[in-house]
Amino acid sequence: MGRSWKFGDDIDTDAIIPGRFLTIYDPKELASHAFEGTRDEFSKEAKSGDVIIAGRNFGCGSSREHAPLALKGAGIGFVVAKSFARIFYRNAINTGVLPIVCEHTDKIPDGSEVSVNLPEAFIEADKKRYPLEPIPEFMMKIVEAGGLVEYAKMRGNK
Repeated sequence: MGRSWKFGDDIDTDAIIPGRFLTIYDPKELASHAFEGTRDEFSKEAKSGDVIIAGRNFGCGSSREHAPLALKGAGIGFVVAKSFARIFYRNAINTGVLPIVCEHTDKIPDGSEVSVNLPEAFIEADKKRYPLEPIPEFMMKIVEAGGLVEYAKMRGNK
């Protein structure tokens, strides 16, 4: 259970983590600058278990793993959006943040208590359930391992 942090369409990677912080690689330190200049309270108030709720094309713009790393450092395990920019989608999985597609994100209010039920493929917000697109098993394994590098280590690939 966590709080929903609502964003609209076309949230680019510069909004998630501004370019001036791209010399930082520590997820916790990146988290302290997440959404700086876009939604300044996020870095101060986000807690582990909170969920990003967004519209279409979340994570568009520059290809940077710093964006999902900043979210991971803030304790965000899931980003639920109507759609994702391809490169963010892949970078999120690679860093251990699960991107989830849901067509009903516009119905989920900002600040509501939300929970994600992956086995049954729904998100619940304010006692209402919204279906999620199923997550392929191999993607779940990568995210559960903590990202692609950790997954490869687990499998013995060095």
